[in-house]
Amino acid sequence: MNQTTINKDNLPKHLAIIMDGNGRWAKQKGMLRAFGHENGTKAVRETVESCAKMGIECLTLYAFSTENWNRPKLEVDTLMKLLVSSLKKELPTLQENDIKLNTIGNIELLPENARKQLKEVIKLTKNNNRMTLTLALSYGAREELITAIKQISKEVKENKLEIDDICESTINSHLYTQTLPDVDLVIRTSGEQRISNFLLWQVAYAEFYFTDVLWPDFREKDLNEAIISYQKRERRFGKTSEQIK
Repeated sequence: MNQTTINKDNLPKHLAIIMDGNGRWAKQKGMLRAFGHENGTKAVRETVESCAKMGIECLTLYAFSTENWNRPKLEVDTLMKLLVSSLKKELPTLQENDIKLNTIGNIELLPENARKQLKEVIKLTKNNNRMTLTLALSYGAREELITAIKQISKEVKENKLEIDDICESTINSHLYTQTLPDVDLVIRTSGEQRISNFLLWQVAYAEFYFTDVLWPDFREKDLNEAIISYQKRERRFGKTSEQIK
């Protein structure tokens, strides 16, 4: 199949991206890691706008993991300041493109000014419906699953839920992503090939696309290549090719 253009009828409904390579990009240029994070915002803007224009309904970006809190304080502080400034700067773009902002993760761990700005932009874009942009902030899939298990256990203990009634939809309804569909495609930049504690439950049947492009260099053409690769694949969800056809 020599597909070279995107089929708008076969887009991933939910695209998730592990934005990797900012630090290496900066190091290659003899700069501090913060320089890479700052330039990574350009890739975020172009990717978000391209996805909205293409017709993707849900885009989730892995912006800051629970493990990232262990990075040097200077880098963490820089990332938090960049988050606040980017939210302020990109609000007009979100409004112009009819994009709703969402967030997943343990947001209470964020600095107060970051939480305040995040909640403000979420509030101002809540009625937008062209695309839902979700930022995974202070997010870890294992932490998400532990939280869900605790909540479900509490409901069982309080006789609000029977053990035999626990099913996939029960788990889904207790996750940070309860309003989002399962992930169809995961893109990871920078050549690394691992999930890094990202959406472990939600990517059960996702397709994966790895590219050597470092995140600050990721552009619309790279996104298009990933989407075309996805569209060339046969998604069977445990069935045989014959059953799918």
